Amino acid sequence: MTIGDIAAFLNRRFPRAYAESFDNTGLLCGEPEVEVKGILVAHDALESVVDEAVERGLNMIVTYHPIVFKGLKSLTGRNYVERSVMKALRKGVAIYALHTALDNHRDGVSALTARALGLTDLKVLIPQEDNLRVLVTYVPHARADALREALFAAGAGVIGNYDSCSYNVEGYGTFRPLEGAQPFVGEQGKVHREPETRVSVVFPRHLTGAVERAMREAHPYEEPAYEIYATVNRHPEIGIGTLGSLPAPLDEAAFLQQVKKVLQTPVLRHSAMRGKPVERVAVVGGSGAFAIDAARAAGADVLLTGDMKYHDFFAGEGEILLIDAGHYETERFVTGYLTRILSEKFPNFAVVESEGDTNPVYYYM
Repeated sequence: MTIGDIAAFLNRRFPRAYAESFDNTGLLCGEPEVEVKGILVAHDALESVVDEAVERGLNMIVTYHPIVFKGLKSLTGRNYVERSVMKALRKGVAIYALHTALDNHRDGVSALTARALGLTDLKVLIPQEDNLRVLVTYVPHARADALREALFAAGAGVIGNYDSCSYNVEGYGTFRPLEGAQPFVGEQGKVHREPETRVSVVFPRHLTGAVERAMREAHPYEEPAYEIYATVNRHPEIGIGTLGSLPAPLDEAAFLQQVKKVLQTPVLRHSAMRGKPVERVAVVGGSGAFAIDAARAAGADVLLTGDMKYHDFFAGEGEILLIDAGHYETERFVTGYLTRILSEKFPNFAVVESEGDTNPVYYYM
């Protein structure tokens, strides 16, 4: 099992195509062909984390935050980022980062926190735009079933909790095979009219190559006619933040106590209480002040996130309770989740959760 194999699995499970354009995800350093001795799962790939991996005989680190976020123009050890990368390279430790590829996954950082708080009926708070594509092609009636099955196997035709979704219209197509053609039906030099089924399927953008290949391989025509186009529909299963409901309403003070306990934080910052029960909760792990309007529009009583600034607390307009529980605290369940996934998939070598705490924020009580 190589580092490249682990990277490929993570990219299938949490596609890099889900990540935000500003982000830096994937294999940040390391040689893909090197055999994996073991994986350390950590929040951040700091020097201390690289040391921990080396001490435990592990040569790959899977992190949530990317240690390399902006472009590096030199490696001289002048800051913690360069020192961490240099040490990883010297010690032969690969680093793979997930960040917003995991944020935008339906089971990502916000959903993990939402479940820990006991929220149910979860859905994505801000669905991602420009993610859905539609393929339309035309195939002889007798071959339509086989073509659809091939497209479904490639990941097309999934809408929410339904798969094998397609739309089909029967009609006919015309074409004339020219010299050198090897037509499935029809004769060279003669216009042919063929009863065909127009097959339409939807799929996420990152599967475009796989879906197109599946269509070509399953299509009987030498030159299949097809279109792939973008749709303005948002993908309901991909996006930032999670919206959910408490099993029973809580008053605001009780909910704040629950948040402190679950996130293991000594202090919370919050806006003025509304004096109303908390039922519907929006969660955005990390920095989520940008989601205030979306949470209000979704009817949330609370937005739980981190990194709010002074003026952000005014933006709730008294309609929603804004809670800043801390950046690290609202992402704290990521490493355990990733450790569990990797351990189940790769039981033949060690996958361990880092024992270190990379949270740079301390509280004086």
